[in-house]
Amino acid sequence: MGKEEKSKLFGLLGRDISYSFSRGYFTKKFSALNLEHHSYVNFDIPKIEDFPSIIENNESIKGINVTIPYKEEVMAYLDKIDKTAKEIGAVNTIKITKRGNLKGYNSDVVGFEKSIVPLLEKHHKKALILGTGGASKAIAYALKLNNIKYKFVSRNPKTKKQISYNDLSQEIMQDYTIIVNSTPLGTSPDVDKCPAIPYQFITSKHLLYDLIYNPEVSKFLANGKANGAKIKNGYEMLELQAEESWRIWNS
Repeated sequence: MGKEEKSKLFGLLGRDISYSFSRGYFTKKFSALNLEHHSYVNFDIPKIEDFPSIIENNESIKGINVTIPYKEEVMAYLDKIDKTAKEIGAVNTIKITKRGNLKGYNSDVVGFEKSIVPLLEKHHKKALILGTGGASKAIAYALKLNNIKYKFVSRNPKTKKQISYNDLSQEIMQDYTIIVNSTPLGTSPDVDKCPAIPYQFITSKHLLYDLIYNPEVSKFLANGKANGAKIKNGYEMLELQAEESWRIWNS
């Protein structure tokens, strides 16, 4: 068997991920590139303690994407963590090196930054990040790179950087003209749900960005659009972060 023909396995680590963007995306990509010996599967585990057995039981594994709820928890199981991922405090891409070491990276930050920068205008100086999970940390890092101040909005604020949904006054809403939803609220099939922000204070100066892409226009985005805001869903971010993962695995 030639070097190129060795089977290579990739996958998505998460919980309750019966539907996954990554599996569909990479399966199509491998087919388009005629990579017959490459495959992509979902590693759906109930708890992070089950992660090491995935590595032990899959000799041909070369790369893993990580999604909710393991982007932070998985870090304890890695041999090395890239500087950016370490600063962010979340990993969504793992490369298994030739020596069998596990190295963590964050490609969410690349995907988010590349997809939001073209939409930014001069008045977009401050952002509200809804949610405090693993993805929110990559969002914050990308905003910081672009000199955009931010606050996290949480149901249970724990630090000075976090405020509660009840704190969202008209003044704050007018001051923070970028609003990023990093919560899963509103994802299909629960399309009637959305983060509890005062949408009446949103104007045409606002940019609403939702990491959700299914449905294409979530209730969060629809509410913003109704008030004239610019809107963007997370589909392009997912594509860009997938391509960045692919680059990492092949570097």
